[in-house]
Amino acid sequence: MRLSGKTGIITGASSGIGAAAVRLFAREGAALVITARREDLLHALRDSCPEPSRIIVVAGDTCLEETHKACVDAAMRSFGQLDFGFNNAGMTGPNAPLTELAEDAWRSVLDTNLNSAYYASKYQLPMMQTAQKGSLVFTSSFVGHTIGLPGMSAYAAAKAGLIGLTQVLASEVGSDGVRVNALLPGGTMTEMAGTDANFHAFVRGLHALKRMAEPEEIAQAALFLVSDDSSFVTGTALLADGGNSICKT
Repeated sequence: MRLSGKTGIITGASSGIGAAAVRLFAREGAALVITARREDLLHALRDSCPEPSRIIVVAGDTCLEETHKACVDAAMRSFGQLDFGFNNAGMTGPNAPLTELAEDAWRSVLDTNLNSAYYASKYQLPMMQTAQKGSLVFTSSFVGHTIGLPGMSAYAAAKAGLIGLTQVLASEVGSDGVRVNALLPGGTMTEMAGTDANFHAFVRGLHALKRMAEPEEIAQAALFLVSDDSSFVTGTALLADGGNSICKT
């Protein structure tokens, strides 16, 4: 029970890595506030977990500041503390060369992946700084860090931005006992990966392990970062990428 006695927020919780993290963190004893736009999926997920009364659903758009404030308010009101935030909400956006990418698509991808992290940090960090402990984790990507995939300029820019944000925040709040890290998954079998078998085969080939991750595998890496197991880890871009970053074959 590595999260016993701890309270956390998980964004992008309705499916994929976020939903896997909800199930895993609940089994590890955490009290949780979970958020995403699809309220029905959040309630179904909560009801499938042990001790569902210790999971609070806050449906909302993580691109909006008020969603993050509501999540922190719910954590403090219901559990009186906030020990970690797994800020996992994200989207890939349309696949297109930069010169063909509409401005609203660019802004939407940056809002979802990067600006939402700003709002999350703005409201989550003060609670942790007051308590002089805590762990903030952002889901970044190998895209924009160790590889550039054509057609993913907005996604790469946003995910690379999360790594820069991680480094600065880790420096700013380390003396307050708060750790900040980025988690960089490899290709993972989630809704974002789609259903195209040819695309899946291509992505598998990018990895040294020649397969894609299951969401539960990435959730295990997130568990390490939010738990005390990583008590001396901060400011890192932790690759859980199946060898994607080192594979050239």
